[in-house]
Amino acid sequence: MRKLIVTEFLTLDGVYEEATPWRQGYRTEDSTFKRDELFDAGALLLGRVTYEGFARYWPNATETGAFGERMNHLPKFVATTTLTDLSWNATPLHGDVVEAVQTLKAQDGGHLLTYGSGTFVQTLLRHGLVDELRLMMYPVVLGSGKRLFGGGDRLTMQLASSKELGDGVLLLTYVRDTEARGDQVPSSQ
Repeated sequence: MRKLIVTEFLTLDGVYEEATPWRQGYRTEDSTFKRDELFDAGALLLGRVTYEGFARYWPNATETGAFGERMNHLPKFVATTTLTDLSWNATPLHGDVVEAVQTLKAQDGGHLLTYGSGTFVQTLLRHGLVDELRLMMYPVVLGSGKRLFGGGDRLTMQLASSKELGDGVLLLTYVRDTEARGDQVPSSQ
């Protein structure tokens, strides 16, 4: 069974969107972490918006070395109901996205890695499909923006590890709480 790992850049007030360049100016050790997690993955699982942004950038990035090669060659699975041209080594998830992800997780292969894809990640979390949640927490409060958490769903996680990456940026790794302290987890789990 494959593990599903989600990794997100987040502000202290839970904003994940990149509408403003709030991550600029921070000197962190995140490049080693990002490289390791990408090379440890068997496939990428992305939402439509993240896929479109990555598909515009990565195939044309010429000086990204082994990281860029890995990014371009990994199989990708995309949650979309609108895209028909997934030319960047990608397969759309057909039908019910929750069932499609459950099927992917049940297959053999390396773990599934999700970058960004906030709206899609909210669905994955709501249905108990995320095995590990890696939050790169930046010491900034924006006051507004799309928040990763806030849809009224209760989610209980256990802190597995924490690491300071520099300039006050923390890498917080959470796993699903096996005690499920009141969480509403679908009966199929």
